[in-house]
Amino acid sequence: MKKKRRAVSSTGGLAVWSADRWSSVGLVSRSRLPAEMRDLGEDEEAKSSGYSGYGAEQGNTELKKAIAETFYKNTGITSDEIFVSDGAQCDISRLQMLLGSNISVAVQDPTFPAYVDSSVIMGKAGNYQERTGKYNSIVYMSCGPDNNFFPDLNNTPRTNVIFFCSPNNPTGYAASRKELEQLVDFAKNNGSIIIYDSAYATYIMDDSPRSIFEIPGANEVAIEVSSFSKFAGFTGVRLGWTVVPKNLCYSNGFPVIHDYNRIVCTCFNGASNVAQTGGLACLSPHGYEALRSTINYYMNNAEMMVELFTSFGLKVYGGRNAPYLWVHFPGSKSWDIFNEILEKTHILTVPGRGFGYKGEEFIRISAFAPKEAIYEASMRLKNHFHDTSDRYVLHC
Repeated sequence: MKKKRRAVSSTGGLAVWSADRWSSVGLVSRSRLPAEMRDLGEDEEAKSSGYSGYGAEQGNTELKKAIAETFYKNTGITSDEIFVSDGAQCDISRLQMLLGSNISVAVQDPTFPAYVDSSVIMGKAGNYQERTGKYNSIVYMSCGPDNNFFPDLNNTPRTNVIFFCSPNNPTGYAASRKELEQLVDFAKNNGSIIIYDSAYATYIMDDSPRSIFEIPGANEVAIEVSSFSKFAGFTGVRLGWTVVPKNLCYSNGFPVIHDYNRIVCTCFNGASNVAQTGGLACLSPHGYEALRSTINYYMNNAEMMVELFTSFGLKVYGGRNAPYLWVHFPGSKSWDIFNEILEKTHILTVPGRGFGYKGEEFIRISAFAPKEAIYEASMRLKNHFHDTSDRYVLHC
């Protein structure tokens, strides 16, 4: 008896029931970790008598060197400025703890919700505004099609901290070199610290910077968080890192890195030795080459989805420097679009409103899936939008 099609929640946003299994477009479903990861793990086990004990809270020395060489070559960042962790999202909360509650915060709108949610937990968000879904003590920097997804810094109030994600989650927009130069200058002029999230940087296909530290002077105003989750499929394994440059100082001249080291050593016992061994294998020449092929696989999926939604007459953003799409349904509420696609096609997407006020009328669709699931989703969406796309296009 054929099983009934249905949909299931996923963190990534689009799930497809295909015959006898689920494919979730959003969870990194095609993690092709290199075979030498297993070999390296076996070598480490062979060297050890068994139990290895706690490692350094700041991370495995060789892994930190590999991260510096792979992602920060020619930026001036050194391995002793890198703190290996259990993921970027955990580091965002540690940074919030570091900076305390008596500071002001700016975020992109729309953006990854953890920046706002962790600010709320720390007591720095102020009162919630029911109508807009915003907090009155957070500065929301509008980033939409009308300003090419980059904030108008000339009209942005000064804050102590600026959370900035590039490629942006959910819009998929990667800031250009000129834009990041403007952001760094803005932070310098205002005495602000940029917390820069580069979790999707390995998916950048053009010449946009992959790190804030490619910009001269950024090491005086920025902290960068990143992750193995998206490019290496470590979502459940948990491995990431944060870069705190030695040149980044408080207004009194005291280096921020010393306080962050204290936070890490107090609140964290270090990333799993197993996860770090896997991360080291991923950054070996053969390992990273294998991961690049997986990145290209997902980006090919994204290209297919861009073509699909564009064929419906819809405006599609993202999918070129990030493995997800930001699709505009003018005049519609994002939760209504979410519900319609779920009920009619049994596909899960992510309502844009969940990423902020400026996410209304949008949905996010991720390309993290086997290609056959992308084909299946494409057929269902074609059948649905063949009869409905005109009512969305008329609002443009």
